[in-house]
Amino acid sequence: MGEAGGFRSAMLGLLLVATGLASAAFAQRSGEGKVVVNGVVLSAEAERALRQMYPVAIAPARYWYDPVSGAWGPEGGPIAGQMMPGLALGGPLRADASRGRSGVFINGRQITDGEKAYLEQLCRTPVIPARYWILANGIGGYEGGPAVFALGQCPGMASRGGGGSSSRTYCDAQGNCTSTGVLGYITTTPR
Repeated sequence: MGEAGGFRSAMLGLLLVATGLASAAFAQRSGEGKVVVNGVVLSAEAERALRQMYPVAIAPARYWYDPVSGAWGPEGGPIAGQMMPGLALGGPLRADASRGRSGVFINGRQITDGEKAYLEQLCRTPVIPARYWILANGIGGYEGGPAVFALGQCPGMASRGGGGSSSRTYCDAQGNCTSTGVLGYITTTPR
């Protein structure tokens, strides 16, 4: 596959890992722990604002959040889901947020070897170690460069039933929400 295909493949697989979301991240709050995002404890006001967007309690734990793509996961772990991008949560995203060693960076975060392997399997192409940017709609390219791929066009998206150009969140009257987008999906149910 060409160079643009390698970019597209690298981004798609990483982001589709979101379908293996970590339900514990939005589980019922248990105890007096703190919610830490990108190394900064969230204020009660920030937690309230998140609960208004996603009407479930956030489990006390340490998370990373990518404000460019909306991707998030447990600190030291791979992507677990996608939420709205551009939220003012915690500090800046750190390169070592996932403790990755793959040489592939997405919006500054080095992805894990497992994320890289998943990308390669899903897209049937090697993932080129490099630094990439990607938006929540799946458009991306090399850091500092123009857009060169659209994840919604990656061949693996068709078999996963994904694609599209934006994220959408639907909530019913009981507070059950489903967010879908190029990075995957997350379904939440209040307890």
